[in-house]
Amino acid sequence: MSKQFSDLGIQESIIKALDDLKIVVPTEIQQKTIPLLLSNTDVVGLAKTGTGKTAAFGLPLLQLIDTNVDAIQAVILAPTRELGHQIFSNLEAFTKYLPEVSIAETCGGIPIKPQIERLTSPTHIVVATPGRLIDLIQRKAISLKETQFLVLDEADEMVTILKEGLDEIIAELPKNRRTFLFSATMPGTIKQLIQNYLNKNVVQISANMETVGNQGIDHQYIVVDPIEKLDVLMHFLTSKEGERGIIFCKTKAAVNKLAKNLAINRFSSGALHGSLSQGIRDRIMEQFREGHINILVATDLAARGIDVKEMAYVVNYHLPDTYENYVHRSGRTARAGAKGLSLTVLQAEEVAEIADFERELGIKFVKFQKPTAENIEENNTLLWAKQIFKTKPNHEVSADFKNKVKTIFHHLTKDELIEKLLANQLLQTKADSNKEKPVKKFKN
Repeated sequence: MSKQFSDLGIQESIIKALDDLKIVVPTEIQQKTIPLLLSNTDVVGLAKTGTGKTAAFGLPLLQLIDTNVDAIQAVILAPTRELGHQIFSNLEAFTKYLPEVSIAETCGGIPIKPQIERLTSPTHIVVATPGRLIDLIQRKAISLKETQFLVLDEADEMVTILKEGLDEIIAELPKNRRTFLFSATMPGTIKQLIQNYLNKNVVQISANMETVGNQGIDHQYIVVDPIEKLDVLMHFLTSKEGERGIIFCKTKAAVNKLAKNLAINRFSSGALHGSLSQGIRDRIMEQFREGHINILVATDLAARGIDVKEMAYVVNYHLPDTYENYVHRSGRTARAGAKGLSLTVLQAEEVAEIADFERELGIKFVKFQKPTAENIEENNTLLWAKQIFKTKPNHEVSADFKNKVKTIFHHLTKDELIEKLLANQLLQTKADSNKEKPVKKFKN
């Protein structure tokens, strides 16, 4: 029989909020972690994205807060504002019947003054990004002298930031605090972090890597020539029309270039990377969550914290640099028990690396069927037709000139006009294709 949250020691007021959220059965990481956090030990939790880590540390934390003490008792650090906001929103939902617990969100990318003002009110839990928390500490706008709990969420994504600033944060915390570290992967840098900052008697637990949130991921790869990469991607996206997904690129420049190409071809998409203002990033994320756009083109870090249900696929437009990044990318899909596809686009010389990913991550890749040249040509022609359909009329063209153009076509029926336009487009496509083909040089 499956364990319930009550079996793990979670109090009734929190369980009532979980029931409202239709969260009934604890995930594996929650079953293993919650009793430990309710005890008196430091904990390292290793589990992939989409396995319920926020509730794993959030539920016991809420229960451990002493609402009779008006001081910050818990600090939760997240690598990005998007993830920080997601954690804050989840905790707010969990405290539906615990109004006396006060939670503040102090993440970077937005004005600091309202956050400073918020911290003048009683606050029990602070969700923060490391840089913003350090800024608040330096401004003496926050006191962590009574903080009993430090949570490092997605620690493997914060290694660089934490190396530079964790000492400063730790110096503000009581020595007898408890620390909880959660990560999807465990590289050497995280092991060093654990050794430096956690109790020597720390308990390390890991959830089965084939967890509820990841069982449904179908890992596939497709091999393309560089010249056909964009066309193959657009053919795939057409096949997924109406479904939501994320396309990952290595660099901001690549994100911008691909997003521009998708926009030209009238795909419902938006770009997300660290150089965009927080206002723009928030607007794009809201459009994505609300379903106004279906495709996000993003860098690895910018996409952290995106927890959108019904994400049908992720595309690795560039092979990730590390196994850890592949885990985080693919974990955006197949959330909460759903099915999803993780498609990696490769060039011929990269195919050998697939075996390394399979061995290291314990997964199996299947080759995705590449569309034929005829399939791609047909898809590109359909995209051309959509471009024409969605093009707004140019009202600056004079009526006299419009009439001259109409005169040329006035004998044609609608069907005849479409046939001629289509024939012209296909001829142009063929001519462009011949231009792109390398010229063979023959030796004498």
